[in-house]
Amino acid sequence: MTVSVAIAGASGYAGGEVARLLLAHPEVRIGALTAHSSAGEQVGAHHPHLRRLAGRTFGPTTAEALAGHDVVVLGLPHGASGAIAAELAGSGTLVLDLAADHRLTDAADWTTFYGSEHAGHWPYGMPELLHDGETAAGAQRDILTGADRIAVPGCNVTAVTLGIQPGVAAGVVDAGDVVAVLSVGYSGAGKAMKAHLTAAEGIGSAAPYAVAGTHRHVPEIEQNLRRSAPADGGPVRLSFTPVLVPMSRGILATTTAPLAPGVDAAGVRAAWEQAYAEEPFVELLPEGQWPTTAATIGANSALVQVAVDHRAGRVVTVCALDNLVKGTAGAAVQSMNLALGLPEGLGLSTEGVAP
Repeated sequence: MTVSVAIAGASGYAGGEVARLLLAHPEVRIGALTAHSSAGEQVGAHHPHLRRLAGRTFGPTTAEALAGHDVVVLGLPHGASGAIAAELAGSGTLVLDLAADHRLTDAADWTTFYGSEHAGHWPYGMPELLHDGETAAGAQRDILTGADRIAVPGCNVTAVTLGIQPGVAAGVVDAGDVVAVLSVGYSGAGKAMKAHLTAAEGIGSAAPYAVAGTHRHVPEIEQNLRRSAPADGGPVRLSFTPVLVPMSRGILATTTAPLAPGVDAAGVRAAWEQAYAEEPFVELLPEGQWPTTAATIGANSALVQVAVDHRAGRVVTVCALDNLVKGTAGAAVQSMNLALGLPEGLGLSTEGVAP
């Protein structure tokens, strides 16, 4: 089985990372590589590390250029995917959207955080997402199997969700008071030339952004945690603060929530053990060993740890992942594999690059 894959927005970080992963996929042939302002330029001018693609040229991002492929990956800015996805409707092509256009189920949330018309909701590309108090993922994989439209999660969303969802699903934490603080590498901000993203501004500095509930990933995280919670679970409320730190890749998400009333702290870890015991790309580390971003660079791995802060009465989770791999491109490839009936881990590695 050979699958042809086109990548729109292939000149960006996310699109380039999808290309890198697919070069190692034994069942994939990379087809059209398109861009907007970079159309007509060589791939090597933007991704010099992709040697097998360096001599190719980016085409324009049009439905015509993307048509005729088995799979189309949309690495476009938020708000731009809906129109081109509509032009591909009925083609029989599997479309994976790396942007946020099709992640949210609530149109009002989309309008509030993105300020445009909602393009609709697609199956959500997080195979490990728990449903309705599940002790291990299964329902989300069933949804993705055979899907022809998939919305790939946000990178920060993935780190927070994978960190805290086992506790929410098992009812061992109070999801009405979730607090997440993230250290985020600069590639998460994209390639746009902005003064605060330059080396002169970023090196040696940690800078919070989208503070006090304004980050666009807030409704997506809350949506996931509501999905994970048992049917009779209470409200989900999230305080979310991302911080840019001077590293190229990686997210370290520290997420805490109160220990639920009546829960024995000694049994908290069991919820994470049950949730991730069979997961190929999410690993609960041995007790006392804490995740680092360096251990995940280049890998489709999320490393998780959990502990109870007895003095504060809160459960503390830390999740590390590569925002461009497990946080974006790797999730897309996982979901693509499931949709096409291929082994979920095909073309993906859990081995990082260090130092």
